[in-house]
Amino acid sequence: QVRLVESGGGLVQAGGSLRLSCRAPTTILSVFTSNTLGWYRQTPGKERELVASILPGGITNYADSVKGRFTISKDNTKRTIYLQMNNLESEDTGVYYCNHRSEHGNDKWGQGTQVTVSS
Repeated sequence: QVRLVESGGGLVQAGGSLRLSCRAPTTILSVFTSNTLGWYRQTPGKERELVASILPGGITNYADSVKGRFTISKDNTKRTIYLQMNNLESEDTGVYYCNHRSEHGNDKWGQGTQVTVSS
C-alpha cells in the first residue's frame, strides 16, 4: 500500500516562506524515480489545481501564479518531494496535496496539509 505522508503546512504572514515535505516510506526507489511527482492545492469552491510537478528526468513545471516564488525538488534516497514556497500571498491559501503519478497514469495522494497566508 503506497503511503504519502505530508508535513510542513501552517499559518504564515504574507511575504513569508514555508517548505512542504511529502515522504513515501513504502515506495521502492525504482518506482519513486519513475513517477511524476507533484503538488496540488485546493481552495473552497474550486477544483484541485496543479501547483508544481517534477518529471522522472528532473524537468519541472509550475503554475503561472507561483513561478519565481515556489520551487519543487526531490530527494530520491529519502523518497521525499519538497515544495519551497517563498513570498507567499493570501491567494496561496489552501490545502496542499502531494501526488505520485505512475507511468500508467495511476494517482496516489497525500492526506493534504493546510497552508494559510494572512494578509
